[in-house]
Amino acid sequence: MASTQGKSSVALPTARQAEATRHTTISIRERRFFRRYWLYIIAIPILALMVLPYFYLFVQSFAPWDQVNTAFIPTTFTLRSYEWIWTGGGYGLPQPWVQAFLNSMLVTLVDSVSVVALGAIVGYALSVLHFRGQRAINNFILFQMFYPAIILLVPTFLIIRVTGLYNTYWAMIIPRLVNLWAIFMYTSFFRSVSPELIEAARIDGASELSIIFRIMLPIARSITTVIFLFVFMERWTELLWDLIVVKDPSTQTLNVLLTTLFGPYGSFPGPLYAAATLLTFPILVLFLAFSRNFVQGVQLVLR
Repeated sequence: MASTQGKSSVALPTARQAEATRHTTISIRERRFFRRYWLYIIAIPILALMVLPYFYLFVQSFAPWDQVNTAFIPTTFTLRSYEWIWTGGGYGLPQPWVQAFLNSMLVTLVDSVSVVALGAIVGYALSVLHFRGQRAINNFILFQMFYPAIILLVPTFLIIRVTGLYNTYWAMIIPRLVNLWAIFMYTSFFRSVSPELIEAARIDGASELSIIFRIMLPIARSITTVIFLFVFMERWTELLWDLIVVKDPSTQTLNVLLTTLFGPYGSFPGPLYAAATLLTFPILVLFLAFSRNFVQGVQLVLR
């Protein structure tokens, strides 16, 4: 009898503890659920506001011309605006839309690849090699990063005019071949690479350039993705400089062409929406293709 009472007295606290643990687990799950619930309530409207202009731009580019800007979602969809762009424009008003898109792609790719390559080379030199004046160069780069670039606009333009590069592709390409932010990022990252790895590559007979492009850049793949995407977006959306140094329609980028055509093409908003959609398409493709490396690179930068 006493043994039975002892077992029941032991089992009762155990059952109470299990019930308390279950209630605690449920309350923790409920708190986590409500936290996520409120997070979604805040995040979804903000995301919708951010996506809405792009959605409107995309939908209106497929709208019939008589429904552009008259309905948020048109009743029918057509490719007329894109056909109009591809054929160079209709109604006796041909414009180099496709040529402008290719110009933007050429200038942006050349500058983006150059920024990555030169940034890696200079960053490697400043972080791994040792030479006189290294600290002064680092300080100069930091100073230039905080220096307003708009102040150098007029001197750079005068140099372009004097050298005969005005109204050419080189006028748009050369001033953006080097990016101090990219150099700073590579310098900071390469300092964290083990010196033994670099010494082992040198012992194996690798040159400094081989070490940079075969060892350092693959290691810095995430950082390189961040640098390339940011530089690509910055150069792809460049307007002021391209508008100043290029006046020839056959050399203009798509941004400049869209800006200059708002007046004469006010009666053709459909092609403008279509061209703007094409302008955002490469950035979207690049982000989707390198989204994983981009997220990893941002996490490394924020550490």
